[in-house]
Amino acid sequence: MFTRSSLTRLCSLTTVAMALAASDALATTQDDVLQASVLTGWQTGAGRQMVALRLNLAPGWKTYWRSPGDAGIPPEFDWSQSRNLAAVTFHWPAPSVFETAGFTTIGYHDVLVLPIEIQAKDPSRPVDLAVTMDMGICRDICLPASVALSARIEGPGAPDPAINAALAAQPVAAKAAGLSGISCGVEPIKDGLRLTATLILPAQGKEETVAIETADRRVWVSEAVASRKAGTLVAVADLVPPEAAPFALDRSGVRVTVISKGGAVEVTGCPAP
Repeated sequence: MFTRSSLTRLCSLTTVAMALAASDALATTQDDVLQASVLTGWQTGAGRQMVALRLNLAPGWKTYWRSPGDAGIPPEFDWSQSRNLAAVTFHWPAPSVFETAGFTTIGYHDVLVLPIEIQAKDPSRPVDLAVTMDMGICRDICLPASVALSARIEGPGAPDPAINAALAAQPVAAKAAGLSGISCGVEPIKDGLRLTATLILPAQGKEETVAIETADRRVWVSEAVASRKAGTLVAVADLVPPEAAPFALDRSGVRVTVISKGGAVEVTGCPAP
């Protein structure tokens, strides 16, 4: 189920988009624009299973990344009805950046194959996978969408080209992208913290969008304001917890992602200057 903050984002973006394109806002249902399925994948060398959720979107429609930007809707997952499931690990492909009605959002268009590595409580038994995924889907209008998917996961399975392509499209590791240093300055503000991340990183393209996340998903993070001077990229964002007050930041859980047309670079951990 959508959180209040997710619904507030969805309503805000829908209001603006519909004001700009009211003439195109014909009656549309989720089934018209979204189909979803589970790709059952294969067993990894570590004894886990690599599966994926596949979302097929109608032309012109998009959905959102885990950190969707100020106006996007982060997807939410409920695995509670699964059986013999111990843990899930997401492998997000590099997203795209969209400009919609003056908002910058981050997500996917056409098709999203989201690889998920699952661990069984008892590896000798199958996993009965059941997941509900709530998300926002948008074109000229935005819709709240929810899909309920299930599949039995057992046996060695077989490699899946779609899953392998999505795994290959993950953000590049920091070292491979040429990162030689990162630091984060933090200062208190009235309702939280202001974080300034400085990356010594070669330019990843003509246009770079920076997304900053914390380990605590309850913390709201503003759209980062980024600037570059030669090999140094600086991004500034505000972090506001539910208590709306300064807080102790877990620097090891800070994740900085630099997104460009060619892909993305992901850095985890941001020490003090």
